[in-house]
Amino acid sequence: MRVALVHYWLVGMAGGERVLEALCRMYPQADIFTHVLDQAAISPVIATHHIETTFIHRLPGSKKHYQRYLPLMPLALEQLDLTGYDLIISSESGPAKGVITRADSLHICYCHTPMRYIWDTWPDYMASVGPLTRLGMRLLLPGLRRWDLTSSFRVDHFVANSRTVARRIHKHWRREAAVVYPPVNIASFTARRRAGGDFYLCLGRLTHYKRVDLAVRACSRLNRPLVVVGEGEALKALQAEAAPCVRFLGRQGDAAVADLLAHSRALLFPGEEDFGIVPLEAAASGVPVLAYGRGGATETVRDGITGLFFAEQHVEAMEAAILEFERREQGFDPQVLRRHAENFGEERFRREFARQVELARTAQRRIAENQ
Repeated sequence: MRVALVHYWLVGMAGGERVLEALCRMYPQADIFTHVLDQAAISPVIATHHIETTFIHRLPGSKKHYQRYLPLMPLALEQLDLTGYDLIISSESGPAKGVITRADSLHICYCHTPMRYIWDTWPDYMASVGPLTRLGMRLLLPGLRRWDLTSSFRVDHFVANSRTVARRIHKHWRREAAVVYPPVNIASFTARRRAGGDFYLCLGRLTHYKRVDLAVRACSRLNRPLVVVGEGEALKALQAEAAPCVRFLGRQGDAAVADLLAHSRALLFPGEEDFGIVPLEAAASGVPVLAYGRGGATETVRDGITGLFFAEQHVEAMEAAILEFERREQGFDPQVLRRHAENFGEERFRREFARQVELARTAQRRIAENQ
């Protein structure tokens, strides 16, 4: 089979790109299609593949401001020529599934989430942008939602990265989805021998919906050392309200992140995520997670065993979780956390995803035989 991998944009190496890496290893001859490519920001595994971009890549400032071109992305996707491919795997979080394929090809969508900023987190997104963007998005939103729903029927088989996302797929697109958890590179992390660490840690892109502000405020009020790793539009606001006990390190490489996790006291995870690979990377390092008890974290954190949940996205709840953790800190066994993370390794992902491909191919053959 000729295989095409369609990924929304390649401007960094977050969780979605780690899944793409695993798919690249499964299909080493696959070609990659994406809206925007920053060659310096992708991994060597992805860079070895032939990569084609849409016309979005050639627009001014696309590498940094690609989301401003969201209204053009449906058109850009539909101009891609995928007629030479038998298996198309789209990686959906931004627009990716809307490609047009041959009638006899198989299109499988691995969905990290339906686009948050036109569905679930629409109010938060509107609150975080300027007045001109708000006006434009209010005018464009109905059309974007219609296209997003319509393009979901171009997919033959959906695979969601969590039960949380499978529910969103059913809610917004009225489609069923199998669940295959994304892979965690367990080998990149070493579990420490005993509980305890030097500081609390927040990892990830600094966007408003991730609610890193709760961690910054709680640690500032409790005077607890906090290290924040990542970049994003919320950085300046976070720095403005942080006490001296909070340090911002910006973007860090994989080795530096693994080292920070190994020396951290606990990972603070205050946002509602689709899945969230970072809590499992923490578990692979033997580090407990203090997480908001909704979304993907409920599928990756075992309350009282690999971390603690707090029930509300308020700074007081975050503070209470930190204090409760400190009372129970020595009860968290790093080796138990490590064994939990090992259930989410890449070999499991590859086996389960290959099974979904085979199931989809079998269903496609049966349909063809009955026509």
